[in-house]
Amino acid sequence: MFCANSNSFNQLLKSSNRYLYVTFLRTLTTTLIPATPELNTNFENVSQLEEAIPLFHNLSFPHTYARLFQECARHDRLDLGQALHHHMLTHETTSPVELYTTNHLINMYAKCGDLCTAHKIFDEMPEKNVVTWTSLISGYSQHGKVDECFSMFSDLLSYYRPNDFAYTSVLSICDGYRGRQVHAVIIKSGFSACVFVANALISMYWKSREMGFCRIYNRNKIEEAWRVFSEMEFRNLVTWNSMIAGFQMWGQCSKAINFFTSMCRDGVGFDRATLVCVLSAFSESDEVVYFSSLKCCFQIHGVVIKAGYKLDVAVVTALLNTYSSLGGEVGDCYKLFLDTNGCRDVVLWTGIITAFADRNPEEALLLFNLLRRQGLTPDCYAFSIVLKACGGLVNDKHALSVYCLVIKAGFTNTVVLQNASIHAFARCGSVARAMVIFDEMSIRDVVSWNSIIKAYALHGQGKQALNLFKQMDVEPDATTFVALLSACSHSGMVNEGNEIFYTMSERYGVVPQLDHYACMVDILGRAGQLLEAVKIIRKMPVEPDYVVWSALLGACRKHGETQLANFAVSKLRELDPENSLGYVIMSNIYCSTGSFDEAGLMRKKMKVLRIQKEPGLSWTGIGNHVHEFVSGGGGHPQRDTIRTNTKELVGKLKKLGYVPETSLAMRDIEEEHKEEELYYHSEKLALVFALMTASDLNCHSGAVSIVKNIRICLDCHNFMKLASDLIQREIVVRDSNRFHNFTKGFCSCNDYW
Repeated sequence: MFCANSNSFNQLLKSSNRYLYVTFLRTLTTTLIPATPELNTNFENVSQLEEAIPLFHNLSFPHTYARLFQECARHDRLDLGQALHHHMLTHETTSPVELYTTNHLINMYAKCGDLCTAHKIFDEMPEKNVVTWTSLISGYSQHGKVDECFSMFSDLLSYYRPNDFAYTSVLSICDGYRGRQVHAVIIKSGFSACVFVANALISMYWKSREMGFCRIYNRNKIEEAWRVFSEMEFRNLVTWNSMIAGFQMWGQCSKAINFFTSMCRDGVGFDRATLVCVLSAFSESDEVVYFSSLKCCFQIHGVVIKAGYKLDVAVVTALLNTYSSLGGEVGDCYKLFLDTNGCRDVVLWTGIITAFADRNPEEALLLFNLLRRQGLTPDCYAFSIVLKACGGLVNDKHALSVYCLVIKAGFTNTVVLQNASIHAFARCGSVARAMVIFDEMSIRDVVSWNSIIKAYALHGQGKQALNLFKQMDVEPDATTFVALLSACSHSGMVNEGNEIFYTMSERYGVVPQLDHYACMVDILGRAGQLLEAVKIIRKMPVEPDYVVWSALLGACRKHGETQLANFAVSKLRELDPENSLGYVIMSNIYCSTGSFDEAGLMRKKMKVLRIQKEPGLSWTGIGNHVHEFVSGGGGHPQRDTIRTNTKELVGKLKKLGYVPETSLAMRDIEEEHKEEELYYHSEKLALVFALMTASDLNCHSGAVSIVKNIRICLDCHNFMKLASDLIQREIVVRDSNRFHNFTKGFCSCNDYW
């Protein structure tokens, strides 16, 4: 081969034997660059091309120009192509240059992105054929020049009958309206029977979903894609894959599965692209049917193993993402990941990190460190997932470390990562750092604004959130208004919330969805306007979901509305019979009103139905370790010492005015035992342990950060306020709903939560 002989050739150049030089070069060029275009020998890599062109310059052969232009286009080497073009103009004696060579020249400039030069050569050509036009059309299509591509195609129709390549090129960039026009031309010209053109039509109709002006228009596009498919006399694997990819794009998982089943049944077969599309359909599906989807995923996993794709990185990555999105066990995901040892790339590593990011953020960080130790360079998406995981941790030191790596990697001005950093710092309790990143952003998109508004909402700073909204220089979307309404809810801003809700559609064209209605029910319910909240629910244009009824039930608990609470619980049972939330809150309401018999019946019903109450858990970070606490203190190795110190702290706080809220006790027992039951709530134990550890380490400054999996109760809230005054330290508690910053006896929520 050429590279193996390059040293020998250099020796030949130094010799005076011109005959040997010419003989060697003729043999070389005819081997690597055949004179006949029908032969299809390619240079394996760009280094061969770089060595071939200087050799060619020493002894030109006219028929080889086209072949070299083709290779320059294939390797995207505009610089080599330009040099070769210059050589052809200055050394080629044949005039004019043959059409075949000029077509390859246009193709080279078009594929390499120099469309102006390509069009200039096109305009100066005395003779053109359909290949000439198609080369330029393809170039415009490849580089996203929609108007120029469609214009060239329209002009082509006046001179020649387009070939299949011209049709596929223009269809790849068409929107729905233009695509239908091209479709009509295809039918008239008889090219609808060409499988390549039909495949391009199917892809065009699927991809033009965003171009629709309404839901009906987009539904018509699905029907058009189906019509093209059903009318095809011959279909290949690409045809079937295009249909499955379309169903995936539209979130129609069941149809994608049915197509895959038909492929297997009819003997069409499948490839890695098929499996990736089918698996991706689960995670992007609008049809959320957890158990059946997970069962189907198991079956497809079996097909993957039988077909020999269990080590294919793309397929395994799709499997990981699917199991993760369907709520599968992270342990199973990790086993799948371990099976791919030796063939992992950054995308696969990112997939397993994503699986752990929400459910075990510490493990996600460990995996991220392993990725870096393997010598792989994290990309933008990997960093964004790790930052998301950092948002689930107790404090912001891990988020800060990852953000430093982001800066070091040169992603400082990457909007996606800046947005992820804002989210991470806000979730870790550091709104100030989130705001610094936001202020430093040179470009902000709607996600940037939504992230910072949501940050202030989480911390109960409603006025700041509304002020930021007034400064927005991009069009708000539905998520913006969810963040704003949440901010109003956490801050008790009922009038402002009402105004936002009733003007978002008229002023900004955002139609209220379920999340917006849930926020409004929460705003009105917290403020005690339960009848108004019920009116909102009754006027909803769609059926209320679990979140809406949960918001109403929470308001009923806050204001002791037993009858309405029972109604809300019945609705929650209909939607999710196995969820414990409704039963637990109803039991709490009964206990708070002294109806212990009814509360006991509610707990008994849970036992009969085998519904498990979610335990109250809290976490606090000490050094590089996170410690978990369960209500009652069980499970922690220092539980006896913690319980003893908790009683001592309670005694000190009682002198400052702490009175246990015994109405929150879950059983009809003696008052003394009711108090003791409240002492050992998980967040109290976490605080005591943090203070114990700080005393051992002689560290008495800085905020104590605690994360809780459910909402903080009234008794713990009062406890934390007085404790912050006693120890003269800030206590930050992030519960399932928001942040509470306790300082000198006060809370940032102003006792409104």
